[in-house]
Amino acid sequence: MIQFRNCTKLFDSKTILRNISLEVNEENSFTSILGKSGSGKTTLLRLIAGLEKLNEGSIHIKGKIVSEGSKIIVPPHERNVGFIFQDLALWPHFTVYQNIEFGLKQKKIAGYKSIIMQTMNEFGITDLKDNFTHQLSGGQQQLVALARSMVLQPEILLMDEPLANLDVKLKTQMRKLIKQLVKEKKVSIFYVTHDHKEAMEMSDKMIVVNEGAITYYGTPEQSIYFDSTFLKEFIEV
Repeated sequence: MIQFRNCTKLFDSKTILRNISLEVNEENSFTSILGKSGSGKTTLLRLIAGLEKLNEGSIHIKGKIVSEGSKIIVPPHERNVGFIFQDLALWPHFTVYQNIEFGLKQKKIAGYKSIIMQTMNEFGITDLKDNFTHQLSGGQQQLVALARSMVLQPEILLMDEPLANLDVKLKTQMRKLIKQLVKEKKVSIFYVTHDHKEAMEMSDKMIVVNEGAITYYGTPEQSIYFDSTFLKEFIEV
């Protein structure tokens, strides 16, 4: 599904990711990217999406090279990758319908109006189609962001701490919905979080990043027995 080969990423002179190599082969799976603030989690997502350039190494998606060194081989809009940012990045001057419509119009997909209505119905937001985003609750905004990404039928969905600002009840509901997406829509989710409990509960696999290096990749269950002082201290916090 995704391969990182000897990837290094710098910002100015600071090393954010250091010579990482990783192979994630499972399709239709939920992979959490776990680590402390500033560890390189979001940068990892942005590299997959093509929103950042490498300094060294290469990235492959489904066997196809998409980034090599500082060159973007496949631009973001051609990677079939969705991205939900922490702040959701909904357009405030657009209605719910227009937010979901935007990507389909850009790609000139035929019959997109029926696709939008079907997607809004699946996410239970049809009644909100004429509302602006500031009129929505936090949970409703999350649903719009998910619908906007899923309407484009991505093979991979990248999520950067999307539930960080929700209360406990809403977080629980959204976690169930996101897990459903994996099964029903056959999408592979890469989910950044600093919450080890959330990662342990939701993940098929976990990637643990520490100071720009990958210190663990495997199942949540196996992580308990992994011989890493950092990992053991981190998941016990």
